[in-house]
Amino acid sequence: MITIPFYKFHGFGNDYLVIELGSAPTQLPLGELAVAMCRRNTGVGADGVAVLTPLEGDDAEFSCEIINPDGSIAGFSGNGTRCAVACLYYKGIWKDADLRLKMRSGIKNYHLIEKNEAGEYWFNAEIGKPAFASDLVPVLTDTLRPAVVNEPLKIDGRHYVFSAVNVGNPVVCIFVENFDLDWRSIGRQVETHERFPERANVVFVRVIDRGNIEIRIWERGAGETSASGTCATGSAVLSSFLLKAERKVNVHSEGGVTEVEWRDDDEIILKGKAEFVFSGEWMI
Repeated sequence: MITIPFYKFHGFGNDYLVIELGSAPTQLPLGELAVAMCRRNTGVGADGVAVLTPLEGDDAEFSCEIINPDGSIAGFSGNGTRCAVACLYYKGIWKDADLRLKMRSGIKNYHLIEKNEAGEYWFNAEIGKPAFASDLVPVLTDTLRPAVVNEPLKIDGRHYVFSAVNVGNPVVCIFVENFDLDWRSIGRQVETHERFPERANVVFVRVIDRGNIEIRIWERGAGETSASGTCATGSAVLSSFLLKAERKVNVHSEGGVTEVEWRDDDEIILKGKAEFVFSGEWMI
């Protein structure tokens, strides 16, 4: 019997299992492992698995692969990577205030703001620049567009309007007056709509004021989640891009409040926490 050590963290209720690549058998597909571990009833239960690998080189200290509960790979996860970085501090593997993490969507820079004895770790993270062009999100459009905003979409015979951006993952936002609609059903259908060839994170956004927005999340490969760094970032950037909010926004989700700043140099800063839940061993 083989055991795989894991550490469970969450960011505002968005929970991830962190493992080190060397702890998993090389012949075991990581997608299958994630599906089994993430099941709420028969597994550990999580919104994804973060797989860490130490690197030797100048670009980054570690790489991180984010695997969704359905076994698919995410290009990035704001909460998932924050959980992975927090795990490195929790285990004493990394002690410097700054750390560079290599993702499929590029290098992300993390700065530890504070930590406490309760196992909470707060970070500022530079996560890159947004991409608005239709081929970069990607969104299928009749012609190549520099940005996809206020675009019509028909779901179950009803017409909706969406805007889209890529912030490490494709994010589709539908702005609403309230959440008195079946956003879970709509989100499920939008995620896999033919216009989004790589699927999409779907966020329903209610603008409170120019410094605050509220969201509900249907995440690609995971479904409903209480929080998402990627979705918080995408909704904040699009709110600013559409002149509905300032470039620094508090994003309120069911799990908590994430602070997003879209700087004038186009870099996105994501502030949030990761909290240790428990550790254990997965037997195969």
